[in-house]
Amino acid sequence: MDLSSPSSAYVTLLTKPSYLPGVLVLDYSLRSVGSKYPLVVMVTPGISRAVKDVLEKRGIRMRDVELLLPVANDQIRQFEERFIDTWSKLRAFELHEFKRVVLLDSDMLIKKNMDDLFDLDLANDQIGATFVCACNPRKFKHYPADWIPENCPYTRYAEIVASPTQKVPDAPAPHSLLNSGTIVLNPSKELTEKLYGFFSTNDELFTYIFPDQDLLAKFFSGKWKLIPWYCNALRMLRTIHPDLWNDDEIRCIHYILSDKPWSSRQNPDPEAKHFGILHDWWWQTFDEMGLMMKSTDAEGWKLVLKHVDVTKNDH
Repeated sequence: MDLSSPSSAYVTLLTKPSYLPGVLVLDYSLRSVGSKYPLVVMVTPGISRAVKDVLEKRGIRMRDVELLLPVANDQIRQFEERFIDTWSKLRAFELHEFKRVVLLDSDMLIKKNMDDLFDLDLANDQIGATFVCACNPRKFKHYPADWIPENCPYTRYAEIVASPTQKVPDAPAPHSLLNSGTIVLNPSKELTEKLYGFFSTNDELFTYIFPDQDLLAKFFSGKWKLIPWYCNALRMLRTIHPDLWNDDEIRCIHYILSDKPWSSRQNPDPEAKHFGILHDWWWQTFDEMGLMMKSTDAEGWKLVLKHVDVTKNDH
């Protein structure tokens, strides 16, 4: 494949310099597993020239995009302010130069090649995604009341994937919800126009707890296609659904929730003894990348270190 003009790409969004370590590790891990598709980083106006220089020196493609926000953005739920920028992930649907895009969150680590997602049979009005985990193990009060283990799609995952329709009788509401960490899509002007039309006229927009995720689940209701859980392996699944989880199957680990790996070298999570290994995976990859960057872009590496927990490592 001629990567000077690829027909498909992995895409992620960068709106804050604090997520630079995540983006760099995502890119490094994609290269490490031999992906033949490039990572394209959508960068918003708040990203400095210095951060862009780091990406450029790593050979990472960039696409400048404007922040995407609802018109009445003062109504956005304040307790989920960290999700405000995620609306801009929808900009991936504007990348019409690509036939296929696999949209990834920047708090992910690729463990095995998953380029087969670019061959997923997908209609132009469909997306591919994985389920949400609706167990709510940390008992967040603002999560939906029906987010309980018995309603979680992963509780009945084996039954769901064994069904020709990938549905089970009397499925509770969370079974219709997706996690937007990994989204497979075919960008087109027609689809973008329909999606943005829905975005601009949807009265429920400000009731969403997970902005882009809830919007996509609603817009593609009945039309999103289930992809394997291990292409968006939510880190909490390792403790909540141990019968499903297999370390050796993981293709893409998703470090969901606010405590990102780069926030602390020492895993601060209360379930650390169960999935501390997942935290270690990220840091091992970061260290490998660091050895390379220190010799090829020492100044850029110093900038990266400003956004990781340098007090608990030897960098």
